[in-house]
Amino acid sequence: MQYPKALEDLISEFMKYPGVGRKTAERYAMFSVIDLKNESINDFSQALISAKEKIRPCNICHHLTDKETCDICSDGTRDNSKIMVLETTKDVFSIEKSGTYRGLYHVLNGALSPLNGIGPNELNLVSLWKRLEKDDVKEVILATSATQEGEATAQYIKRVLREVEVLVTRIGYGVPVGSNLEYADDQTLNKAIENRRVF
Repeated sequence: MQYPKALEDLISEFMKYPGVGRKTAERYAMFSVIDLKNESINDFSQALISAKEKIRPCNICHHLTDKETCDICSDGTRDNSKIMVLETTKDVFSIEKSGTYRGLYHVLNGALSPLNGIGPNELNLVSLWKRLEKDDVKEVILATSATQEGEATAQYIKRVLREVEVLVTRIGYGVPVGSNLEYADDQTLNKAIENRRVF
């Protein structure tokens, strides 16, 4: 027996989320249709539309915000002599949850991956170079993932910054090689930041 078309379409939409397979999508769709009240459905759809319309990259660090400049870049109590370079905005949230780091961030929106057509021009690197030219940055902390792509990205940034008078460090990894920062617990992230090394 086939699902009605409208339900099948809803299942297909849920399957677009990462990690959501057919069975999970079916559960989400059934719950939405059978258990959610119309008011909750309206709230959910409005929240989704609102987030899509209002959330944008910060004009300085590329972290997600609903303003022109994110709260971290706008915070005068942060240490602006340090910039931590990360692959994704999810990594910023992970580091912030650890409560250890009080510097600034720069989100690349990816990592170098020539096989997937991602070169330096596809990442937010030009804006990083500009920040280093005008800001009083003394340390760049490379916190890309311990994957092949993350390591290649860190090596590339290190090479470019060789001629710049700035300390380049790499976070120490208690994070397993091949894993992403978003899956690390707070204590592991704390140790990784504390044990960063000159790169």
